[in-house]
Amino acid sequence: MSKVTIRYTDYFAETMRRMREDGLLLTSVGRDGKPNVMTIGWGTIGSIWGRPVWIVLVRPSRYSYSRLEEVREFTVNVPAADLSEAVALCGKVSGRDRDKFREAKLTILPAREVRPPAIQECVVHYECRTIHFNDLNPDSLPQAILDDAYPQDDFHRIYYGEIVAAYADPNAADRLAPVSSSPLSVM
Repeated sequence: MSKVTIRYTDYFAETMRRMREDGLLLTSVGRDGKPNVMTIGWGTIGSIWGRPVWIVLVRPSRYSYSRLEEVREFTVNVPAADLSEAVALCGKVSGRDRDKFREAKLTILPAREVRPPAIQECVVHYECRTIHFNDLNPDSLPQAILDDAYPQDDFHRIYYGEIVAAYADPNAADRLAPVSSSPLSVM
């Protein structure tokens, strides 16, 4: 199925909902060109410095961190609910030693503007170039968040990626429709 160009805000609500439900898939590559995919559950889309931006958080312990440090580009791919097993796998194993694309049965789709690939089976795709990054400052977080999210002090690096391309399946709205009628499913 051919992908169609969209505005980066067209599927904001659906993207945020899918991130909360199962997670999204972030791809990266290193200088060696080897792609990696990881599941992300924290991030957001916004406008900073007059530019459309995806903000993603990646821990230094993750293989994707080394990829993002070498090649400051990434894609964020929004899976439909039928990819929940693939998303779970990509969040449990490391790409250092395993080919998560093969194991999760995900097809590499050449990106339009950046080096990391998109994922064919996903519904919406955002291509990003890092325009800024900073390390999370634990001194500014409430203790409850530190206790809950950082028990091993493995603090994230925050990447601000300018969205340079956004596209989706023509039937993205149908494929991303909420399965339940829970009030939280539309938030």
